[in-house]
Amino acid sequence: MTDVFLFDAVRTPRGKARLDGGLANLSPQELVRTQIEALKDRKGSAIERAEALLLGCVTQSGVQGANIALISKLHSGLDDSVAAHTINNYCASGLSAIGQAIAMVGSGQANAVLAGGVEMMSQTPFMSDKASYYSDESLPPRARYIPPVLAADRLANAEGLGRLALDAVALVSQQRATAAEHDPQLQHSRIAVGKLAGEECIRPTTTAESLAAAAPAFGALQADFAGALGGAGFEPIHTLAHAPPVCDGAALALVGGSGIGANPRARVLAYAESGGDPEASFTAGLAAMDKALARAGLSLNQIDRIEFMEAFAVTIAKFLRDREPHPERVNVAGGHLAKGHPMGASGAILTSTLLDTLDAAKASLGLIVTTGATGVGAAMIVERLN
Repeated sequence: MTDVFLFDAVRTPRGKARLDGGLANLSPQELVRTQIEALKDRKGSAIERAEALLLGCVTQSGVQGANIALISKLHSGLDDSVAAHTINNYCASGLSAIGQAIAMVGSGQANAVLAGGVEMMSQTPFMSDKASYYSDESLPPRARYIPPVLAADRLANAEGLGRLALDAVALVSQQRATAAEHDPQLQHSRIAVGKLAGEECIRPTTTAESLAAAAPAFGALQADFAGALGGAGFEPIHTLAHAPPVCDGAALALVGGSGIGANPRARVLAYAESGGDPEASFTAGLAAMDKALARAGLSLNQIDRIEFMEAFAVTIAKFLRDREPHPERVNVAGGHLAKGHPMGASGAILTSTLLDTLDAAKASLGLIVTTGATGVGAAMIVERLN
């Protein structure tokens, strides 16, 4: 494979997924268009070398149906020759789109690709596609759908991660996200959209006391999914503060080989995906991370900055406890627990955030880890270029 580079990556702020949210009056294709325009402003004619637009999007119905990548291509005025694919790999979708772009460029199928994701949860809520899988009781219990919030509670019980651990990571996420809003270096690639210039979901007044006072929020769901759980119950642990806010957002990266007429920000060292045990949901990201580190010939302690998806508090708490990374290198600008999780866009948002945190620290090596329910995981390692 030839060398593959990230020439740039941009992101929108994340808006609350409600009718008066900061992005809710826009269409998903308009969010994508703003990111394409931003890349044009930042990288000039290099964007015209893109031969495909790949977008992650989880709920592909309503305004996000009918191939939202193709609709976004037409809305943005990209050349007719640009291919357009929409990808659903649950919460890893945005990074999976970038991974497919890496494969296309590395194998010589394309000189450059625009890849990222979009999710408008204010207009197309999760599960509003009404897939039969969500309620299909003909499947064996292990194969049945379990809502992510229940999977998170079950994993926390299995791993012995209690409220103190979950509260601790939630507080750090809020504190770092609040501080990052005042650091222009950490927001270099965040593109204001309409009237929304900053993250809308952060709760800066969060304290250890307010976290400790919150009640578990998802226990009642166990009765609704008793069949999928095999009749086994577990202690409800996660509160609303331990779950990422639902929100709207988009992000886009320009992935290419050398010679497309722009200076790259980073070189891709490794990309990997992995499935995982659906009964130990949210662990496939760790498996993908291990694959990526092995492919790059690196250990975790060599990585300077890590963007680890805070799918729920249990995921980041487990990572910090079991893998013992340098905590000051992980999610330095806050994570999903504070800023929100626009599902199909999240992996691409983390890509943009990682490049900013590497630049701010003048650091070299960066890692992104995404994880999703029912055994979904993807990871990427990059090297920052001066």
